[in-house]
Amino acid sequence: MAWIVEDRLKQYQPKRSEPYLTAEIKAHIEQKYFPRYPRKQAALLPLFHTIMHTYGYIAPQAIDEAAAFLEISRAQVQDAVTFYEEFRLQPSGKYVVNVCRSISCELCGHQAVLDKIRDVFGIEPGETTDDDKFTLFEVECLGACEQAPCALVNEDLHGCLDPQAFASRLQALPDHPAAGH
Repeated sequence: MAWIVEDRLKQYQPKRSEPYLTAEIKAHIEQKYFPRYPRKQAALLPLFHTIMHTYGYIAPQAIDEAAAFLEISRAQVQDAVTFYEEFRLQPSGKYVVNVCRSISCELCGHQAVLDKIRDVFGIEPGETTDDDKFTLFEVECLGACEQAPCALVNEDLHGCLDPQAFASRLQALPDHPAAGH
């Protein structure tokens, strides 16, 4: 059987003149994580989290900057960022709604939650509302099986969801979240 290889490293033009990895981000990673690990590469996931919390996604330019900063190849950074579904490569809405689809949530009605969000907001998983307020994702596991079905809205876990009540809570959210991404 032959492997089918896809070149996912598309050429792009940087869209920002200023770097995504600011001096503050680099200093934070250098001070907090570099001393903990024998190699800089080990700070890759904390760096991704920092970028995600700062910008809401990881841009191609940030991938290049991370590779240079950690002294690893761009392909290694690309492989890691595409492996974890929590990292996004495109801008998303102000509120990212991650609905869990693990076995516990599936058995407890995650599909009804997804269907209600589709009906109310008119989006499918991976899509963003026209007003850029909500982006919907279906994720593998949020680690809150005792609260199935559950969802993560930005950093806030919502459990034991009733589809209508959850949709109403989402509709009541302010236009701009109090916290960042």
